[in-house]
Amino acid sequence: MAKVSLKKKSDGQPTALAEVKVYARKIWLAGLGAYTKVGREGSEYFKELVKAGQDVEKEGKKLIGVQREAANSQIDSVKGEVTSLKGKVEVQLDKVEKAFDHRVASALNRIGIPSKHDVETLSAKLDELTALLERVARKH
Repeated sequence: MAKVSLKKKSDGQPTALAEVKVYARKIWLAGLGAYTKVGREGSEYFKELVKAGQDVEKEGKKLIGVQREAANSQIDSVKGEVTSLKGKVEVQLDKVEKAFDHRVASALNRIGIPSKHDVETLSAKLDELTALLERVARKH
């Protein structure tokens, strides 16, 4: 094989090929140095990344907990308002129902149909009269 010899320029400067060779050697040494450093410090760096991830996860869980509590508080507040509103609606419905019953009873009374109360009163009087007649019949 032929050997390549590097010749210096007449002014004492290295040739372009020599500069490339020196630069390539520095790149090679930098790569070896990086490989060695990662080999030594890689596990420590990995541990630092895991620790940082754990810290971020912990903070995220705290934030989610705070937001969940705030949402639950708002839900409880809305539930209270709905319950209060439900009670008011029920009272109003009772009033409407009583007014309707009163009007229907009044209309039925005007056309001569007795109310439930009238029928119950009449039934009670019939019970009294029946008992009285039974006593009179026993005496004779």
